[in-house]
Amino acid sequence: MSCYQYLYMKKILYSAFVLLFLTSCVTNKQLTYFQGDPVEQTEITKLNNEPYRMQVNDILYIDIKGNNPEIISMFKSSETSGTTSNQGGTLYFNGYSVDRHGNIRIPYIGDLNVLGYTAKEVREKIELELAKFFKNPEQIFVTVKLAGIQFVVTGEVGSPGTISLMQNQVSIVDALANAGEITEVGDRKNVTIIRKSLDGVKKFKLDMTNMEVFNSENFYIQPNDILYVAPLKQKSLGTGTTAFQTFSTVVTVLSFLASTVLLIKNL
Repeated sequence: MSCYQYLYMKKILYSAFVLLFLTSCVTNKQLTYFQGDPVEQTEITKLNNEPYRMQVNDILYIDIKGNNPEIISMFKSSETSGTTSNQGGTLYFNGYSVDRHGNIRIPYIGDLNVLGYTAKEVREKIELELAKFFKNPEQIFVTVKLAGIQFVVTGEVGSPGTISLMQNQVSIVDALANAGEITEVGDRKNVTIIRKSLDGVKKFKLDMTNMEVFNSENFYIQPNDILYVAPLKQKSLGTGTTAFQTFSTVVTVLSFLASTVLLIKNL
């Protein structure tokens, strides 16, 4: 190998080292949530309070009260008429599940279609059906709630999987926190919500590094949402998440290349 070729190879290796080092490690900016300052609203904006509409496989908590407990108990399933706790996983057994036809089944009322209805509309439908059996239907008190919110978190998070939270609302922050947070190689700028609704499957992307995420229409997730956190390109490069890890990897690679160059030179 000539001196010119050796210097040219050295220059290429040096440039590759600098470029690889600068682009491989994960920066502090990529790891920081909610960057920027809140923007002061100069006018009233519409909050994301659109009521949720029931989907197939949802589970509802329904409670019926009245001045005649014995008659009221007739309209409760055997599971909910007792003292069984309506918390946690037991709601799977004693709640009212929406079947594939969009119906729930209530004793003496039978199948009641709730697909696409809000909790308030379902309550009104049940009250209307119960009014057929009572002289004073205004004395009946019906409560209808979603039996918690279930969703799936996958991708670059600490604990991917299916999560159920006994809350009326779950924000994207709640969801990620309960999934063990985004890992160091997770792309906080590229969090995708996959949602199946009556209109079909939709995708929404959120940037968790931007303070504006709090103003997003999709800040609150919906039951059965799938959250996917994409990996950073540094993961595919495999050079490490910190500057020291990247430096160690680059040094190892360059040592190998340097040895190869010296071997070729001595041939």
